[in-house]
Amino acid sequence: MKTKTLLFVLLVALAATAQTKREFRGAWIQCVNGQFLGMTTEKMQSTLSFQLDELQKDGCNAIIFQVRPECDALYPSSLEPWSRFLTGQQGKAPSPYWDPLQWMVEQCHKRGMELHAWINPYRAKTKTTSLLASNHVAVRHPERVFSYDGQFIMNPALEENRIYICNVVADILRRYDVDGLHIDDYFYPYPAAGQTIPDAKQYSEMSNGINNIGDWRRYNVNLFIKQLHDTIAKVKPWVKFGVSPFGIYRNKKSSPIGSNTNGLQNYDDLYADVLLWINNGWIDYCVPQIYWQIGHPTADYTTLIEWWNHNAGGRPLYIGEDVERTVKYADPSNVNSHQLPAKMNLHQQLHNVKGTVLWYAKAAVDNVGNYGTLLRTNYWRTPALQPLMPFIDNKAPKKPKKVKPVWTSDGYMLFWTAPKGKGWKDEATKYVVYRFGKNDRINYDDPTKIITITTDTFCKLPYDNGKEKYTYSVTALDRMQNESKPAKTKVKL
Repeated sequence: MKTKTLLFVLLVALAATAQTKREFRGAWIQCVNGQFLGMTTEKMQSTLSFQLDELQKDGCNAIIFQVRPECDALYPSSLEPWSRFLTGQQGKAPSPYWDPLQWMVEQCHKRGMELHAWINPYRAKTKTTSLLASNHVAVRHPERVFSYDGQFIMNPALEENRIYICNVVADILRRYDVDGLHIDDYFYPYPAAGQTIPDAKQYSEMSNGINNIGDWRRYNVNLFIKQLHDTIAKVKPWVKFGVSPFGIYRNKKSSPIGSNTNGLQNYDDLYADVLLWINNGWIDYCVPQIYWQIGHPTADYTTLIEWWNHNAGGRPLYIGEDVERTVKYADPSNVNSHQLPAKMNLHQQLHNVKGTVLWYAKAAVDNVGNYGTLLRTNYWRTPALQPLMPFIDNKAPKKPKKVKPVWTSDGYMLFWTAPKGKGWKDEATKYVVYRFGKNDRINYDDPTKIITITTDTFCKLPYDNGKEKYTYSVTALDRMQNESKPAKTKVKL
């Protein structure tokens, strides 16, 4: 893109964009593309640190980190082998030894980000994997997987597979302080020409009276989603369960409630009835992968984001955005600009859209098409709290106590004391610090007044000459980002 055009894009985007106080600002970090293969422990940590630092500058407040691409693990597990996407050989531990999931939890939390552990529930072998470890589920129980298009898929019809996957998730939740558990769009396999899903035998033996094999497959996946939801709620009820489905639920030609599109369908081709899960409250957030551009002939972005907004069903809706495709295509209404401004405008117009997840993190970090610059200087320039989930918990913690400025050897500091709280619903886990000038209206919905969102019980004050009066307010957040009443103090800086 020419310099003049880039400048135009920046000027258009930097026109006053309304800032919102609550928004999910996520990015996917995947391993299945092999980006970490061949890296030493030190190199992978430095690569991830750099990505997290840049994403933090861009305004990200959540990372979705792939930890189980093919019934393996990017963490030490007694249930599944180490991933070859980490070490190059399935079952081989990293050397020098480390725990990528634990490390990512710590690094994300240090930066004020949530960490959502991303698993692929059914995929047991990708096309590029040639050797499985001896303790891999497909080796120990070959009868529980089927082969399809060079992959192994855990058969969704089998109860023991549902139990097994839920046990893997429960193990992750018990051992790691993750904020979310995330699955993407791999349920029954994507259709491949000349391939047939080999489950006719199970259907004939355990149809449960369902007289259509498509309905039966959807029934199997529905059972799993409900069981996984219940597992998470039982083990750690504050962990958010999110699903990122393929961007088209159904086409209108297949169903009156479908979108005006003509692509592959979640319901008909992947046997994933996402709307059922949303409307039954089995998932806590939904991230449809609307990776296409505005004006796509068969899967138009505008058509799809409006369809998902209409069908959000009382659960937070975040939009999966393809960074590279967004900057590749011009805005049909403004050929001098790529599509980020137009897409962000749609986000702001649609009431049920509560956030964005970037596909993929490295593309934003690499700042293709100035995407990262536009996030940090405009769209995500102010801090954001996570969207509320009152269906999990809607009670705010008590407000902080003893908010007081104190001179220390490190400078002028604002200290406060954590409020008392009993149980995960009442305990404060983070704090929001606001600053208002003497002529400012006290407005806690204005994110430009947020100085920091922190797990600490202190922050450094920008002391100058002690002549300017400010009001500092501190609120407490619980695990579900419910916000307490403010505790205030007057400060001269």
